Amino acid sequence: MSTWPYVMDGHNDLAWAMRELCDYDLAAVDPVGGAPQLQTDLPRLAQGGVGAQFWSVFVPCELAGDAAVTATLEQVDFVRRLVARHPDRLALAGSADEVEAAVEAGRVACLMGAEGGHQVNGSLGVLRMLHALGVRYLTLTHNENVDWADSATDVPVAHGLTGFGRSVVAELNRLGMFVDLSHVSAEVMRDALAVTTAPVLFSHSSARTVCNNPRNVPDEALGRLPANGGVCMVTFVPRFVSQRVSDWYAEVYATVEQRGGNRHRAADVEPVIEERSRTVPLPTCGVSDVADHVDHVRSVAGIDHVGIGGDYDGTTVLPDGMGDVSSYPVLFEELSDRGWSAGDLAKLAHGNVLRAMREMQACANQPPT
Repeated sequence: MSTWPYVMDGHNDLAWAMRELCDYDLAAVDPVGGAPQLQTDLPRLAQGGVGAQFWSVFVPCELAGDAAVTATLEQVDFVRRLVARHPDRLALAGSADEVEAAVEAGRVACLMGAEGGHQVNGSLGVLRMLHALGVRYLTLTHNENVDWADSATDVPVAHGLTGFGRSVVAELNRLGMFVDLSHVSAEVMRDALAVTTAPVLFSHSSARTVCNNPRNVPDEALGRLPANGGVCMVTFVPRFVSQRVSDWYAEVYATVEQRGGNRHRAADVEPVIEERSRTVPLPTCGVSDVADHVDHVRSVAGIDHVGIGGDYDGTTVLPDGMGDVSSYPVLFEELSDRGWSAGDLAKLAHGNVLRAMREMQACANQPPT
């Protein structure tokens, strides 16, 4: 185990990666025993000092309606089967106390987050059932709008939250689930922060001032986190971390759209990436780039409102030297060299999100309206 403070990471896409790799067959690929095909397995989680993980129970936007709900349940089922298969190494957790109990027992606390409002199919009943199954955050959108909220990477329609979108935030508050504002437009961030009664998360987002990408968080929203109590969990995805990498991908997406493709569809994007790579190599990105975002979030929101959401197994490209879940100590070493104290690193690693989770839970259990 790492000598650094244990990590409570906000976002990991192992479940979807397992669906694509082996249709969730844990007999074929068991990430607890070591899985070189993936960026995540238990030996490397231990190397990275990961004590708690929000596993993303993600489904892409092309799965809509009942199909999105079914696929979400399959994702939840995978996480629960994984934990049941290794009860000596993993433990389901639905509260801050359960996270700390799992860590004390030497297990990785396993939480879940649904990465897109389309996954509830416009139903507060589905949302309530996801909570009952252990899901503890809902990302209000993924890469495309839902009827009640705009995505950061789609054409604005609602220009924030609709009335139903506000009711989703209210129900998340009542249930004791985080409102996750990664992926949403700046207008949705504004509206959600105005109406929520509990701390929010950005489960895997970086700072827009450092890298001007719409997926990142503007300073206006970061500056509202102290009053809200929320946490921005900085991601490691290079196109959200490095401006040069972000600009490179912007050229790819422009070409895709010029050819009539969809920038969110891998089958349209991957051939253009391969083509561009032959003439214009993808710029490099490293730990110092990630640390710049962590430092910036701290400078704007404060030390109590920054965390880590690596997005492992949700991206094929990662910063140099940070290619899998064993890499968190690389970031801690960089920040330590920049003058971060042991106490500050502990807040970044897990303390802030645990504190926010306790405050979020304290707002819950109100009677249904």
